[in-house]
Amino acid sequence: MNLELDGAGVLISGGARGIGAATARAFTAEGARVAIVDRDVEPGAALAAMLPGSLFVEADLTREADCERAVAAAVREFGRLEVLVNNAGVNDSVPLTASPSEFVASLQRNLVHVFALTHFAHPHLASRRGAVVNLSSKVAVTGQGRTSGYAAAKGAVNALTREWAVALAPDGVRVNAVVPAECDTDQYRRWFDAQPDPKLARSKVERLVPFGRRLSTPEELADAILWLASRRSSHVTGQILYVDGGYTHMDRALTSDHAW
Repeated sequence: MNLELDGAGVLISGGARGIGAATARAFTAEGARVAIVDRDVEPGAALAAMLPGSLFVEADLTREADCERAVAAAVREFGRLEVLVNNAGVNDSVPLTASPSEFVASLQRNLVHVFALTHFAHPHLASRRGAVVNLSSKVAVTGQGRTSGYAAAKGAVNALTREWAVALAPDGVRVNAVVPAECDTDQYRRWFDAQPDPKLARSKVERLVPFGRRLSTPEELADAILWLASRRSSHVTGQILYVDGGYTHMDRALTSDHAW
């Protein structure tokens, strides 16, 4: 299927690793030009060097000026911007027992840059009738019990997806979100490796996923992001799409030792 992304300008925040990197590779394979925005220079620059027509922009997205500079760099390089993928974020485990200032810092890491990048990208997206795809998390819906900052940020991402779908509809800009649950990223692998028995820890998480008893892959998330960004989803906006093997919504009986 031709996704009609050839020549499109794309900006991906947090594009150096994991879902962001898989998404950068997928857009490039469709002929798009990608601005990889990340504070992690080595993997970001290395990935950009591998992808034809791509650009690496080093940025600390907790700084408004860096968000503005990243959008400007992409537009300057590509002469256009059709797609914004708000992917950057980290489950930083800021709980209710943390201080209010720590909570605010978590929102800076996970939410404020989503607004800032979309704000600065808006006129460019409107001129091309483009698309925004936000990365949310199942934690926004399920809760986790020990990550108030991240849960609040991702809940807000879901709300802003619907808010912006309405706000940007007159400009012909579509806004959707993709929600991963348990995804096989390097960040998650580092968490597994830090456990007393990494293999057992991974196995326990995999058994919680109803479909296939496995983690989602970054490439599966990237495929959903590409579809939502493309003209093939031309009448889809304000949607929150779960790419999670049924983790968030299927009955937990399906993941018991006696199921399936």
